[in-house]
Amino acid sequence: MYLCGCFTGDHYGCLICKRYCMMNNEANVRQAVELLKVLISTPSVSREEGDATDKLQLFIERGAPVRCDVRRHLNNLWCIAPGFDASRPTLLLDAHIDTVKPVSGWQKDPWKATLEDGCLYGLGSNDDGASLVTLLHAFIELSSKHQPYNLVYLASAEEEVSGKNGIESVIPLLPHIDVAIVGEPTGMHPAIAEKGLMVLDVTAHGKAGHAARNEGDNAIYHAMDDMQWFRTYQWPLSSPLLGPVKMSVTIVNSGTQHNVIPDTCTFTVDVRSNECYTNQELYNAICSQVKSEVKARSFRLGSSRIAPDHPLVTKAVQMGRVPFGSPTLSDQALMPWPSMKMGPGDSSRSHTADEFIRISEIEEAIQLYVEWLEGLKF
Repeated sequence: MYLCGCFTGDHYGCLICKRYCMMNNEANVRQAVELLKVLISTPSVSREEGDATDKLQLFIERGAPVRCDVRRHLNNLWCIAPGFDASRPTLLLDAHIDTVKPVSGWQKDPWKATLEDGCLYGLGSNDDGASLVTLLHAFIELSSKHQPYNLVYLASAEEEVSGKNGIESVIPLLPHIDVAIVGEPTGMHPAIAEKGLMVLDVTAHGKAGHAARNEGDNAIYHAMDDMQWFRTYQWPLSSPLLGPVKMSVTIVNSGTQHNVIPDTCTFTVDVRSNECYTNQELYNAICSQVKSEVKARSFRLGSSRIAPDHPLVTKAVQMGRVPFGSPTLSDQALMPWPSMKMGPGDSSRSHTADEFIRISEIEEAIQLYVEWLEGLKF
């Protein structure tokens, strides 16, 4: 039986159901927009998400029509749908509640939800508030009836800074997860692979000397040789979705004054990995190729992917969605299970002045999420 009372066995062909679903979706959209307005008006910069998490928790516990098991750790909040059965696979719906700090150039108040011409403006509206509220309403709708899987909804913290008090701290507390959908602004197209990140601190060593005499060993010149390698080296394995591994020298520091040959030169390398290599594999290969001392800040933000023939992907393709590879990081980088990104909005609006989400995108997302996941077997 569906919420509309349909016993026909043909819920989507039932005229009563169609009218009910239309009315229900309109109510869901209104409720999602109002919740997003509240969240925009509640500053939730990374590591300062507490107030926003409080308000989201209050909505779920008092305003959601489905009573679910609500849990919290630090500023992370998650819900387990009723009827959890350990013998069934479990699907995680994840979106992050934190935002970046507002950039310069805002013409509107970033912490005031402003609705103009069908667009809702405000910090975090596109990244990642729209995914947060639409996934929540899809979770509520899907939880109202039996599904062939368990369902968990997670609002994670510290995503924008890849913080250790975000999803990484929650993973040990979650039930077993088989696959995850990460809500990020992708125009509701599935990102089935995502590049990873490894930051390297590199130090070239030389010997100090007076610049006026032929003495010393210039560390800058040694660094330049290695920088040239980072600039030109082509990794053998390239991904059909993500392309090759990309390495970029982004910061260089050396020298104390004009007449001293520098004995050290430090530089930073941004490495964007594809799914063909682990960060550890890349690091080991880099160390074998350059003369400078190389230290990785972390190996934890690896590339992620989901099989193109996974039922989640094939159903999305059947619905006209177009799979692609994403160059930007998300919670996926820390997930130990298969995952994909799909959410309302446009990534090009993220971290920009006068960020916005269209109300029509919120409406589309709720409809597509429910249609996509209703009764899906994986």
